[in-house]
Amino acid sequence: MSETAVVSGRTAWRDRLGTRAQAANPAVDLRRALQLGLAGCWLLDAILQYQAFMFGKAFGRMLGAMSVGNPGVIARPIGWNATLVAHHAVLLNTIFATLQLLIGLGIACRPAVRVALAASIAWALGVWWFGEGLGMVLTGSASPVNGAPGAVILYALLAVLLWPRDRSGAPAPFPAARAIGAPAARALWLVLWLSLAYFALLPGNRAPQALHDSIASMASGEPHWLAGLDRAAASLVANHGLSASIVLAVALAVIAAGVYLPRPAAMAALVLGIAVAVVIWVVGEALGAILAGGATDPNSGPLLILLALAYWPTTR
Repeated sequence: MSETAVVSGRTAWRDRLGTRAQAANPAVDLRRALQLGLAGCWLLDAILQYQAFMFGKAFGRMLGAMSVGNPGVIARPIGWNATLVAHHAVLLNTIFATLQLLIGLGIACRPAVRVALAASIAWALGVWWFGEGLGMVLTGSASPVNGAPGAVILYALLAVLLWPRDRSGAPAPFPAARAIGAPAARALWLVLWLSLAYFALLPGNRAPQALHDSIASMASGEPHWLAGLDRAAASLVANHGLSASIVLAVALAVIAAGVYLPRPAAMAALVLGIAVAVVIWVVGEALGAILAGGATDPNSGPLLILLALAYWPTTR
């Protein structure tokens, strides 16, 4: 076999693993940076899952609460899972936390990135059902301010968009388009942000005090500075649930359409998306309640920011 054939074979093998060095392409670097950001989120989840209270019956009760308001076909398996976890909390929580730790480390390690991303998709889908009650989207109480459609489903979406594969043809206009193509990536973005706009306008979310009560409830147990922010934001929207929901829904719809606009307008829409995600994470989600204890993940805010960066234009 010639030396050229050997080199070609090694290159093809590295391409299949997603480990071929491509530092000359800035789009590849951005996608890898986003993969590392996703890995960091999984590692944070693992750390939170290793908290002492997760090894007690409180974790099972937390899971059981996700069945409330869901249809029976969704709620019954959640209740069964919560009972199982309550009876075997130490063993199962150790497995859960360790699995998330391995997923995070796998994504951070180039040779294992494909296996880890595939595992993250499967695990995220299971947790979305059994741990988040499908993000409560079937209960009528889902809100973009409190994490709808569920943070963990965003992990799966990011894994798909950041898959280490390149479609043949013209260079992708943004990192999320490299694996699945620009039309499919834009469609996923549109569906996600329009669904958030829809959730913002649900009857339960546009009631006069709905947004106020949701934000105010996050102040409990938080540090003084964060609790003060929550109370100030809650006071700002008190008795303005309908108008606040309409403003939020319009902003989310603009963000949804942004990836179809010319480059400058698309970048402006992405900046708006990042800003909205930051406000939701800080005010609506109180940083995922990770400072108050009892959180299992940082909630949807950081994932929405990673998503926006995955759509940042890389070519003209």
